[in-house]
Amino acid sequence: MSDPGNAASPAAAPGPPPPEGENHDLYGLSPDLMRAIKDALDKRDIQLIEALVVPLHAADLADLLETVNADERRLIVDALRPDVDPDILAELDETVRDEIVDYLEPHELADAVTRLDTDDAVYLIEDLDESEQKKLLDAVPAEERAAIKESLAFPEHSAGRLMQRDLVAVPAFWTVGQTIDYLRSNDDLPDEFYDIFVVDPRHAPIGSLPLSRVIRTRRPVTLGELMDPEPRVIPATMDQEEVGYLFDQYDLVSAPVVDDAGRLIGVITVDDVVDVIGEEDEEDILRLGGVTETDLHEPAWTTARRRFVWLLVNLATAVLASTVIRFFDATIEQMVALAVLMPIVASMGGNAGTQTLTVTVRALATKDLTPANLMRMIGKEGVVGALNGIIFAAISGAVAYLWFGIPTLGVVIGLAMLVNMLVAGLAGIVIPVLFDRLGADPAIAASVFVTTVTDVVGFFAFLGIAALALT
Repeated sequence: MSDPGNAASPAAAPGPPPPEGENHDLYGLSPDLMRAIKDALDKRDIQLIEALVVPLHAADLADLLETVNADERRLIVDALRPDVDPDILAELDETVRDEIVDYLEPHELADAVTRLDTDDAVYLIEDLDESEQKKLLDAVPAEERAAIKESLAFPEHSAGRLMQRDLVAVPAFWTVGQTIDYLRSNDDLPDEFYDIFVVDPRHAPIGSLPLSRVIRTRRPVTLGELMDPEPRVIPATMDQEEVGYLFDQYDLVSAPVVDDAGRLIGVITVDDVVDVIGEEDEEDILRLGGVTETDLHEPAWTTARRRFVWLLVNLATAVLASTVIRFFDATIEQMVALAVLMPIVASMGGNAGTQTLTVTVRALATKDLTPANLMRMIGKEGVVGALNGIIFAAISGAVAYLWFGIPTLGVVIGLAMLVNMLVAGLAGIVIPVLFDRLGADPAIAASVFVTTVTDVVGFFAFLGIAALALT
């Protein structure tokens, strides 16, 4: 999770101006700088490595650590000592982060956790083994340890894990002048904040107002007059995907988090939600491909093991499609052209189904597909499937006729194409919706089932019509 406080970090030393139309230096890691760092790593020149990497933003340093190999990572960490920026750990891929954590001494890691915001500290600690968590937390000061433990008590991927504890909360009867004086004199405030939350005597949020509104209003005005009543309150147990939806839907910059009693316990800011939205989108994309999580930095054996399950499921569905073909082996023996044309029907259906599936999974995630418009959307996809089916039926029928010179064969593939494209469109929306209604993630297995349906229907329709028309 990124920290907006890092935005002012100095950029890397500029190299030669980039070619016109390009700005490789914009994000800190220009090609020239990467070559210089690589040369320094090859020479194992710690002083030069330090000079090149210390000025980098934490996010760019994380990208650098993910790019190099394990031995080079250790050299970079050595160059960053004794003051390793803790925000680097919050930016790293989980696999690389665990490797870097192993390089750090216990006191270095404890110091990093202490300096991080609560949400970033939780992100760093939550995936450690229980014994490692305990050892690390024991080395953290009592106040920070208590806050981290409270956050870890909330479900994984919940608002309670995502929130940070540092916030500004004041009563409604305070004036703008009192609030400004408080902000100027209190040293125990967050480094970065966007909204001030107004609370009642129970410490429940009753309003909020952006900091810009406070500094633009005259001192005698009370916050109760100035605040936006009924702020968008987020329960601590809310799933982070729902949190991302709320921020996107209502253009929030920050939002208060409350416990079961409605008391204000934390705040979620937009920089953390940007990370959540990216994580959720990445997760959906990976699952559509049958991959449960990114494995770019994992060992080959771990990657193979993770991908094995869905490949095995795909094998089972492929056997099912092959079984359908076997029912018509006599028909195929009579006309070899059928074997040549079969993949066309199945492939077109699979692609059409995947298109609809991708749109549907995204619409479910953004709540654009609801029970209120479901039937209309199913009807639309049916019409789209039929229209494309008619067009590609004509094209494929003409190609088959010109290729083999058999008019009936063109009619057969055209009818099969129409049937499969129609079924593909309907399957691409109905199957993920069914998974969603059953409480399962529609991105996990929907692609396998949609492909199976289009393969089975495509082969059955093509060979079945061929058996009736050509034998």
